[in-house]
Amino acid sequence: MKINISILACLFALILVGCGGKTEKKEEGFSVNRKKSPEKVEQSTPETNDVPASQRITLDNKGVGQIKDITLDPEIDQAMANAGGELFKTNCTACHRTDKRFIGPKMQGILERRSPEWVMNMILDPQLMVEEDRCAKDLLVEFNGAAMSNQNLTVEQTRSLLEFFRTL
Repeated sequence: MKINISILACLFALILVGCGGKTEKKEEGFSVNRKKSPEKVEQSTPETNDVPASQRITLDNKGVGQIKDITLDPEIDQAMANAGGELFKTNCTACHRTDKRFIGPKMQGILERRSPEWVMNMILDPQLMVEEDRCAKDLLVEFNGAAMSNQNLTVEQTRSLLEFFRTL
């Protein structure tokens, strides 16, 4: 019995010695002190470093996909915009808001930053766009890898979404 108490006392002492003496200093917030390797710095362009992809203006880029050229009437087709608004509510609001950044970029002012063709191509085939379009790739990175899901919309439905975006 005396041996058991001695052994337990020794084990307890070893545990105390093993765990004691260390103090951790907790800091508020989150911080990562990493520096980019020179290899990665050379690959990035000044454009991507200065302005986030969601705020970058690329009106000359039509994207990759079936929409090559589209002409918008000066007047907004309100019936088409209303149909696009309903589509937006049912298909897009899980990730997008009209007036603020959410899981994806805000839609307000999208046609001031992207061409109508780019917007339609992104909606119609987001996977192809992310694979082949620089801006779409940068958006994927900016929004932490949250890829836009393909909603399997028709060209007509996508065009009505575009008309809705014109009203924002």
